[in-house]
Amino acid sequence: MRPDLEVPLPVPDDAWRTRPAAQQPDWPSVSELRDAVRRLESLPVLVPAEECERLRLRMADVARGRSFLLQGGDCAETFDMITPEGVGATRGTLRSMAATLSDALAMPVVTMGRTAGQYAKPRSRNTETRGGVTLPVYRGDAVNGTEFTPEARTPDPGRLLRSRHVAAVTIGYLRELADEGDEFFVSHEGLLLDYEAALTRTDPRTGRRWAGSGHLLWIGERTRDLDGAHVEYFSTVDNPIAVKLGPTADADTVLRLADRLDPEREPGRLTFISRMGSRAVRHVLPELVSRVAAEGFPTAWVCDPMHGNTVTAPSGHKTRYFNTVMDEIRGFFEVHRTLDTVAGGLHLEMTGRDVTECVGGTGGVSADDLADRYESACDPRFNRAQSLEVAARVAELASKSPGPLRVSPTIYF
Repeated sequence: MRPDLEVPLPVPDDAWRTRPAAQQPDWPSVSELRDAVRRLESLPVLVPAEECERLRLRMADVARGRSFLLQGGDCAETFDMITPEGVGATRGTLRSMAATLSDALAMPVVTMGRTAGQYAKPRSRNTETRGGVTLPVYRGDAVNGTEFTPEARTPDPGRLLRSRHVAAVTIGYLRELADEGDEFFVSHEGLLLDYEAALTRTDPRTGRRWAGSGHLLWIGERTRDLDGAHVEYFSTVDNPIAVKLGPTADADTVLRLADRLDPEREPGRLTFISRMGSRAVRHVLPELVSRVAAEGFPTAWVCDPMHGNTVTAPSGHKTRYFNTVMDEIRGFFEVHRTLDTVAGGLHLEMTGRDVTECVGGTGGVSADDLADRYESACDPRFNRAQSLEVAARVAELASKSPGPLRVSPTIYF
């Protein structure tokens, strides 16, 4: 065991179990779930508290406009796709994007992967029907398998243990790739609360509680219920955390979330990730940002231009159009320019692989190409060329725009 991962056993904080927990699997065996949780509790955490604390400092700089966040990775990681080559390709793509953005923005870029934990997905339906057969929907490799069979689709608590193992392997690959002084943080949606709680530890010296599964966790659009289990659990950990906000978010709810999750108003604690869609971002986001700023919350604002822009191609593939994604990014920065607030970063579903899942970009992926190399287990991702083009487009805006991306004397975009 590495010395910096030697931490005490978890101190239970089970208040979240008294709240309704959305998007949790229907585990067939409670005893098997308890056994898996107990085994997770006995294992070392995946990231040390010191690194989580360091990220809080970095995210404080993002909120102040002194750094920019680049967060990206798979929609849903699958166990069999985790290879040194795959991890290295995505890490290398993010690193190249970060270099482009840092040069253009004249500021550091905090680089963070959607990785080493993105094994569970919220779903809009509990079941899926094919050819008259109805089975549980695929909820990510931490829960069940993609194959459309009763055996694969039955939730298996043993997969929680495999999730922790694969996450540890992934982090190991990333540490091997790191140069001296190179920082790379890992993040995922904290969806499966049994898994997250089992890897949470309390530091006996400080009393602070740290989620040990990743440096930053976020609450999804479907699980941000103020009275729900996810908000309750997230309120008990000291990691930097985030909340996804879709086009139905209203300012009163967002302010209540900020009060609940960042009551001390600490820079670096809370990030709001807007996922409005290109049609809504310019209309919905301004009130949210302005109200949060007026109340004095030092919140970082980040743009997820992917999730609000998913469509179905004629071939039946879920896809996203490059130009639509770029339009939401432009809208996000326009809002912050108008309000004189900080546009803090980008959150992308992307990969370093040469996939054909999103349409457009100068690489020329068309709707007819989608079936060629469509590898995602859930939602479509930008490939390496499209990801690099996003960074280049944002850099071009930074060099030409008098508004949202030019660094001003107040350090705002």
